[in-house]
Amino acid sequence: MLTVDAEFAGSLEPGDSVLGVASSGSIRRIPSRVAGLVRDSMDAAVDAFTAMSTVSQDQVTRFFATAAGLLADDEVFVRIAEANKADVASATARSRSTTRLVLSESMRKGMVEALHMWRDSSPSAAVGATVDHGGWTVTEERAPLGVIGFVFEGRPNVFADATGVLRGGNTVVFRIGSDALGTARALMELVVVPAIADAGLPQGCVALLDSPEHAAGWALFSDRRLSLAVARGSGPAVAELGAIAQQSGIPVSLHGTGGAWMIVGASADPERLSQVVEHSLDRKVCNTLNVVAVVRSRAEELVPVVMASADRAAARRGLRARVHAVGDALGMCGSAEEITVRRADGEHTEPRVTAGAVDRLGLEFEWEETPEFHVVLVDDVAAAADLFNDHSPQFIVSCVSGSAEDHETVWMKCNAPFVGDGFTRWVDGQFALLRPELGLSNWQSGRLFSRSGILSGDSGYTVRLRVKQTDAGLHR
Repeated sequence: MLTVDAEFAGSLEPGDSVLGVASSGSIRRIPSRVAGLVRDSMDAAVDAFTAMSTVSQDQVTRFFATAAGLLADDEVFVRIAEANKADVASATARSRSTTRLVLSESMRKGMVEALHMWRDSSPSAAVGATVDHGGWTVTEERAPLGVIGFVFEGRPNVFADATGVLRGGNTVVFRIGSDALGTARALMELVVVPAIADAGLPQGCVALLDSPEHAAGWALFSDRRLSLAVARGSGPAVAELGAIAQQSGIPVSLHGTGGAWMIVGASADPERLSQVVEHSLDRKVCNTLNVVAVVRSRAEELVPVVMASADRAAARRGLRARVHAVGDALGMCGSAEEITVRRADGEHTEPRVTAGAVDRLGLEFEWEETPEFHVVLVDDVAAAADLFNDHSPQFIVSCVSGSAEDHETVWMKCNAPFVGDGFTRWVDGQFALLRPELGLSNWQSGRLFSRSGILSGDSGYTVRLRVKQTDAGLHR
């Protein structure tokens, strides 16, 4: 029996539905108008998926070429920029973070590049293994997956990534964070819909759930017609979306907690360390440096290098870095002088260095303008790897060391899908693999089955088996 309190019961209107989340015991209300919006979008996406089987790859290529051209057109973009400006102003007035919301010229360029990458990509109908039995053969062939549901935070650039599923013959229904909804509407109206029409793709192959309500995401992820549910972001909201999809029997790809670790070995080169720290703190996204673990024997020399390079990254905004020093690192990170820290709700005066705690190393700092991270000292690289496994989100680790043994230790011991030897911001589908991503996944909830931590638009596929029988008398 499901019991709700009087306040929740009073919020229900005729036609509303109630969704229980088994993993948390939470109860969610889905208004009838939101459920109808999701149902209509899913109906269209399912029909569009069927129609995509008759669409040529040239048509899909034309879609991406047209979309890129429209986004690159200054007369078109000025209208999109106006919508984005209104979104940013609204978010700022509500003390919401805007670091990922602003549709800058560099973000626009990246979106155009992403569309060009999909334009120039090969279709994903790759043929796998063939087993020849003499009188008959069995061949594995990649096939489209279906309708992909995509819920992501208010980041306009991710919008272009979502359309990548078309290259594999899939369709997509997505909800963007309410902070960027105006920008998304403009992108749909001025870029996506015209490009769909120009390429002759089926209507509904890319659908935006035009609703600011979280219920749109809950309703979408509980629709069993989805072939894959993708939630990009972090925190309880993403975990809940994943739980809703899983209890509905829908495969899930979740982003999870971000925050990169850097392990600094005893043979680390100070100049290399200086550069990779600075370039890992240029802006706050999931692959930004969050924890620096320095081998204690070199700490007096290398911790000041870390601090100075972090301050250089902060100086681009006229600020200094904010550091949480764990244990004996506190005495090596400088004085606790007061600095200006710029957060979503304005500027604050805070100590530059404060005492951190080992059990807080898994906390991802969601800083706005002021780089913020942990520093911790370790006895050796192996101890740092243990610390990573115990306290990190098991996402990204970089080893800065001149020792091949150190690098092998990190590779073998750290339970991370992304391992490097320099700056941490390389972890990105578009930057690293030339395939714009739908999202990144950590290993906090276990390793991923048969795929990497980068989920790109062409990752959504299944495998069909096709038999060709030359021996008419085949039997068993």
